Amino acid sequence: MNLSSKKYLPALAFFGGFVWDAMTIGQRVNAIDLLILSVYLLGTIPIIMWLVHKSNLLRNNAAATTLATHPMESDAPLKDRLPYLLLQFLFGSLFCALFILYFKSASHLTALFWSLILAALLIANEFLENHYKRFTVIWTLFGFCLILLLNFVLPYILGSVHWVWFYISILLALFITAALKRSVSPHLGRIYPTYLIAIIVASAYVFDVIPPVPLVKRDMAVGTHLEKVEGKYVLEMDKAPLFQFWRYFATRIVHIKPGDKVYCISAIFAPAGLKTKLYHRWQYLDPNMGWQSTERIGFELNGGRNNGFRGYTFKQNVQYGKWRVVVETENERTIAVEDFFLKSDDNNQRKVLKVF
Repeated sequence: MNLSSKKYLPALAFFGGFVWDAMTIGQRVNAIDLLILSVYLLGTIPIIMWLVHKSNLLRNNAAATTLATHPMESDAPLKDRLPYLLLQFLFGSLFCALFILYFKSASHLTALFWSLILAALLIANEFLENHYKRFTVIWTLFGFCLILLLNFVLPYILGSVHWVWFYISILLALFITAALKRSVSPHLGRIYPTYLIAIIVASAYVFDVIPPVPLVKRDMAVGTHLEKVEGKYVLEMDKAPLFQFWRYFATRIVHIKPGDKVYCISAIFAPAGLKTKLYHRWQYLDPNMGWQSTERIGFELNGGRNNGFRGYTFKQNVQYGKWRVVVETENERTIAVEDFFLKSDDNNQRKVLKVF
């Protein structure tokens, strides 16, 4: 294989791994997924310990503070590159899986932005082989992955998405990373970048950039009539117009008659044992004042249902125009957003049924 082909291997490996993880991780957060990710992260520890041992041998001979005197070349012996490649693989697998999990939990614009940041780091990881010789980079990646992983694990185990567990997971990740570094490589690398990352993650949560993991939106829709039939909710929605032949349901448009109720139903996946309260915040777009909240209606969520816990709210005698319903947690963390236009049903718009 020539050199020009080799430079594309990291990108090919990234897309191949992404497709594989996207197919295997699934549409919800499972205990087995979190266990596998934990094993990946634990697997980096013995490799780091071996690299520390190797570095100490070099320091005794040459007073080196990095793992090698010269950068590794791509044609270096495999036995010299293997520890770095293993670290790259494990951290890359973690970033890829965490990106998938966060991406599936992100249902609004700012949360998607956070997922894209993880995607950028994942791609960058494919080109960082030489930089793994720097222990500061290794501990920074370890701390960052541990923070993101515990953001999922702690709420999953405790069955709560209260904001306090998010910050405790960050503090716990910092404590574990600092303790490991102190015991494994006290004189190699710095841990300060991990503290900076922790501050960034905590700030992103304050500004509603990070989705309230491990909650995942499964489905959400708005219609004009809702009833429960044999344990299933049936929502009446507008049928898609003929020119949208690839759709069955109309999206973002709801035709109503005076006095009609407008229903919003959402299906949110939560792990078994997780109980919390969710809210539908109804908002109307005022041309002069922006989004104006009209009601914030809550309902209880009980986790464990594979297709998501279903909750619905409705409004009556609503004005025409642009609306949205925001699904959020008790502490106003956004899970999903559904935008739609309410229009007058002057021509008896054809309706169809959607089952939840």
